[in-house]
Formats: sequence, structure tokens, C-alpha cells
Amino acid sequence: MHGPAPSGWLLVALCAATGAYCLLRMRSGVEEQRRAAGGEALMGFGMAAMAVPAAVFAPPPWAWAGYAVVFGAAALRALWAARTGTHHLHHLVGALAMVYMALVMAAAPGGGHAHGGDGGVPLLTGGLLLYFAGYVLLTGARLIPVPAMAGTSGAPAGWGDRPELARACRLSMGIAMVAMLLTM
Repeated sequence: MHGPAPSGWLLVALCAATGAYCLLRMRSGVEEQRRAAGGEALMGFGMAAMAVPAAVFAPPPWAWAGYAVVFGAAALRALWAARTGTHHLHHLVGALAMVYMALVMAAAPGGGHAHGGDGGVPLLTGGLLLYFAGYVLLTGARLIPVPAMAGTSGAPAGWGDRPELARACRLSMGIAMVAMLLTM
């Protein structure tokens, strides 16, 4: 996950900002949005932690196992939630991708820092790259504004209830996931 320092810090900032916004979304009045925002906040902060440049901080070897356990639990939660709706499957794929990256980092020689193809299963990494690249394209297309329908309420939504910001948050995390997978 650890490429050049400037791009690593940009990735850390993007993921941390996304995680922070997802924490704000947890104040939504809609329970389903709060649950999704919690999982997305965990993903954002976890991705930020994994993207810290290796020259600045090299986590101890046990940290990668900790990441795998945390995101494994998140994957089980997403799998459980997927029984009520297929939209939770993306959270499952994201959590499993984080488990995969943590395991690759733990198995990588030299302190757990994979660089440019030094670790991972190429077919699995490629499949995840295709999935997240498609997700980014689809989510980006959904951000294109559509004309407001006549008779819709003009009441301002709270920060936790803004669907366009939630989509932008998911788009940012998808882009970050592509970047992290590319540097494996």
C-alpha cells in the first residue's frame, strides 16, 4: 500500500476526511443511513491508517493481523446485513478487500510493506481492481446532477441526510481503494 510519500499523504488525507464525514452522517435520522455510515467511517479510517507512508511509520508486524481481524469482523457484519438487501454486498467486498490487503502486507518480506507487485495474488488483485474501477465509474455517473422534479420539497437536508455527499464519500473511498490495490 505504501507508494511515494506525497501520494501516500494525499491518500491518508482523503480517507481520513471521508471517515470524518461518515461520522457526521451517523447523526442521520434514518437508522439504515446511520448503520451504513458507521461501516464507511471504519473503512475510511482503516484505509487512512494503512496508507500512511512507510518512511514515516512502519506498524509492528502484529498490526496487520489486527487489521485483518477488524475488517474480518466488518465483513461478517456486512454478510449478515446482506440477507436483508443486496446493497450491503459492496460493504462485504470492501471489507474482504481490506482483509486481503492486510494479509498481503503481513506476509510481505521486509516489515510488511508491499511495493509494486511484490505481494498478493495477481488474479485476485486484478479482480478487485476491476470491481472497484467499475464501482468508481458507476458511482461517479450517479453524481451527475439531474433536474429537480416539480413539486419536490426544497427543505434543506442535514449533513447526515445529503445523498449527494454520501455518494461523493463512497466515490472517494472507491478511488482510494483502487489506488491502494495498484500499489500492491
